[in-house]
Amino acid sequence: MFCSGGLLLTQSGCSGPFSSLDPQGPAAAEVAMLWWLMFGFFSLVLLTVIVLWHYAIKRRANDMVKSSAVSGWIIWGGLALPIVSIIALLLVGVPVGQRMIPLEADNAVQINITGHQWYWQVNYPDHDIQLIDTLHIPVNTVVHLHLSSADVIHSFWVPRLGVKLDLIPGRTNVLRLEASAAGIYRGQCAEYCGVGHAHMQFTVIAYEQAAFTSWLNTFKSPHLYLQEKNTDD
Repeated sequence: MFCSGGLLLTQSGCSGPFSSLDPQGPAAAEVAMLWWLMFGFFSLVLLTVIVLWHYAIKRRANDMVKSSAVSGWIIWGGLALPIVSIIALLLVGVPVGQRMIPLEADNAVQINITGHQWYWQVNYPDHDIQLIDTLHIPVNTVVHLHLSSADVIHSFWVPRLGVKLDLIPGRTNVLRLEASAAGIYRGQCAEYCGVGHAHMQFTVIAYEQAAFTSWLNTFKSPHLYLQEKNTDD
């Protein structure tokens, strides 16, 4: 029963609409890969420390530990191991972070998003489309989200697409978003912003390119204001 409960505990956070370990975008896939590498490496480190700890206890019980042995533990365990771990993490993590920077991209789609207490105003400047709490995007296409806030600090977060960025009053931050598969993805404000924070959710709907073009063509009237509700998975 203990083993089955432990297995259930390890698997409970690996799927679902708000799980970053179920990626559906290139950035999310790299973040998940980095997480699993860190999990595996530091689990190995923890296991090694536990084994050496038991060894040291037995050694201490048999005879006094020499000062040279103590120095070796301090140098290798207290200095070398953390330094090597941090360097390895930086070598892998920095390139992953750089690939999330919203650099210029051909055919990138721009979407302007304004956070309000407690809803998201979504605007497509090239098509005069405005939505509430819903984003429509094409798959395998770079989307640049221009994020701003109308009141307090909010945070735009889509776990399965691996993106999160704060919305700061008085400035515009740009976030790169990309989905690799068509589907519906849930998002949430990740910065406490008042009593309605828990309900400040939104939906990202990703289409194949032809379907996205067809969706755009349904909005021919200028300055159309469409209010949509969140769509459940």
